[in-house]
Amino acid sequence: MHDISQYQDFFINYLKSQNISKEPKNLYEPIEYILGLGGKRMRPVLTLMAAEVFDADYKKALPAAMAVEVFHNFSLVHDDIMDDAPLRRGQVTVHEKWNLNTGILSGDAMLILAYQYFEQYEPEIFRDLAKLFSKTALEVCEGQQWDVDFESRTDVTIPEYLKMIEYKTAVLVAAAMKMGAIVAKTSEKEADLIYNFGLNLGLAFQLQDDYLDAFGDPETFGKQVGGDIIENKKTYLYLKAVEFSTPEKVAELQRLFGLQLEENKDKIENAKAIFNESGASDATQKAIEMYTFKAFEMLEKMDINAKKKNILKTFGENLMGRKV
Repeated sequence: MHDISQYQDFFINYLKSQNISKEPKNLYEPIEYILGLGGKRMRPVLTLMAAEVFDADYKKALPAAMAVEVFHNFSLVHDDIMDDAPLRRGQVTVHEKWNLNTGILSGDAMLILAYQYFEQYEPEIFRDLAKLFSKTALEVCEGQQWDVDFESRTDVTIPEYLKMIEYKTAVLVAAAMKMGAIVAKTSEKEADLIYNFGLNLGLAFQLQDDYLDAFGDPETFGKQVGGDIIENKKTYLYLKAVEFSTPEKVAELQRLFGLQLEENKDKIENAKAIFNESGASDATQKAIEMYTFKAFEMLEKMDINAKKKNILKTFGENLMGRKV
């Protein structure tokens, strides 16, 4: 097996070798643009890593990894349209650089393009990859809709929120890993275990994202700190603060999250103070730890050698300790 940076290099080289540029240019140039914006390439790396965990050459998993990355970026293009976001990874979003219609159509084309990468596999593997991919793609859409619905609701529960982030974020991390297992032709039991490893890791990752959005270092986080507070998002931190706080503090929190302000340092600082005082910050960190350890429990059940378990465990630990 290789280290994470090597898998990233393998994937980036494969990505660069793909000839996506075709006519009409206004359909394909935005696809090349969003795929070229970088990012950590975490999901395709997991596909390559999972294939080698189960003794397949990572090269066999490159088309599946590409499908995962194309789909992930398709979802970002459409998310940015829904959020009216001006920037993605520090660069102008597709719909801002081109226009709304181009963003919708190029996103649609990316979804089809993702499926086409599975055509490089033999029928049985193609069937299993496409079946998992269809299930996952639909769940991601369901998660996105719940996220939209929650913006206008004041009665969102923690189980509902966890289900939303499971579908919106964690299932794609899980599927990325299971695709590597499918390409490697491992057993259904092992493929399901690595899926559940990825699912719990994805939940930990999103909760960590919630936490860093409020308490991350602006120098390293890569996004605006306090963005979720400005946008009045009912994250795990918010929901736990509501659960733990006095009625007076809950009322204050609800007042803060009713303000429609582009940027307000007082709003951010006051909300963060309630998160800390209520114990919501500690509870969120404990939840991150819990899901990470649940992922590690899946590892222990897997029939792979200790060295491979350690590589996956180190990846999970790095994710839990990340600052970005």
